[in-house]
Amino acid sequence: MEKNQRFTTHKIVYLAVMAAIVFVVTFFRFPLLGSKVHFANAMCLLSGLLFGGVGGGLAAGLGSALYDGIGGGYDIVECLITFVSKFAMAWLCAVIAKTPREDAAKGRVVAGCVVGAAGYVALYMLKTYIYQRFVYGYPMDTVWATMLSKLPASAINAVFAMIVTPILYTAIRPALKKAGLLQKAA
Repeated sequence: MEKNQRFTTHKIVYLAVMAAIVFVVTFFRFPLLGSKVHFANAMCLLSGLLFGGVGGGLAAGLGSALYDGIGGGYDIVECLITFVSKFAMAWLCAVIAKTPREDAAKGRVVAGCVVGAAGYVALYMLKTYIYQRFVYGYPMDTVWATMLSKLPASAINAVFAMIVTPILYTAIRPALKKAGLLQKAA
């Protein structure tokens, strides 16, 4: 009966562990250029690569939203926005990277990471614009200044994730596959 279930016990456990990794890694951040640089985006992309669009998106979204609610002190709306944007990042990465051929996988993995990370930056900038302009009612000059102040750290986070995630994935995938863990998580 377990084979017919979409989310097996193994998969739920693996997703929970990955969500916990995303949550914990988000605590390791440092200020840079008026924002915070962290390494959680790399783990969100890795979630998508390892568990596919929906599973990876759930792990990335839950881990990040839990951080915002517990560690970041954000309200429920911010947590939901974080969940959706991190889910989208992992989902985009997984959809682009999916390939039936092993030899074509490396290029698609890199492309998936680039699209996923860039998509997240775009969503983050859109959220910043909407909040600054429509929630807080700031004039456009202030909105653009805020967005420009957040862009460097977001770009650094994205570039780091684009570089590190394919390396991590390439390093750990063979071991997970050999141990039979990828089949149980799929």
